[in-house]
Amino acid sequence: MHLVTLDLEGVLVPEIWVGLAERTGIEALRRTTRDEPDYDVLMRFRLDILRENQIRVETIHEVIGEMQPLEGACEFMEWLQGKTRVIILSDTFAQFAGPLMAQLGNPTLFCHDLEIDANGWITGYRLRQDDQKRKAVKALQGLGFKVYAAGDSYNDVSMLDSADAAFLFRPPDSLRDERKNWPVALDHPTLRSYLEPLL
Repeated sequence: MHLVTLDLEGVLVPEIWVGLAERTGIEALRRTTRDEPDYDVLMRFRLDILRENQIRVETIHEVIGEMQPLEGACEFMEWLQGKTRVIILSDTFAQFAGPLMAQLGNPTLFCHDLEIDANGWITGYRLRQDDQKRKAVKALQGLGFKVYAAGDSYNDVSMLDSADAAFLFRPPDSLRDERKNWPVALDHPTLRSYLEPLL
């Protein structure tokens, strides 16, 4: 029995925070887990920028509402969900993900939660659990599944390290150089070609 775990942003959909940077012109919001491996540092940095620039959650919702999955992602997900179980393990937030999940066929998503006050200010965030991607893979393996995983960034490393087979999708050069043992896919047909023999 097998299943596939995937990161969301950078693998199936564009980076939400980069989209917000493009909308607002705030270049600092382009910083992602590809640049900052410490997720807490990154999120506190982002929340400070939102507050300094008077950006509320509705602006982020507007950005997400205009986003489309990456080219080839919907076809890839349709194929993959026809072959096996799929779980998205993401460091995004439940308050962001709905419209994008619908476009991808509503796969199962494990992610985090934002704290939002009555005026729409994002005041903080709650992790579902620390190191959730690795722990999810280990739990699934404990249930007897072989887990095949794909991610694009440093926050995916513990998931990929724990998986029975791991693949990088359009990673930064630094991660590709550090983990030469993980096959790299630059598009979804290539990722499919890696997964197909395993499924």
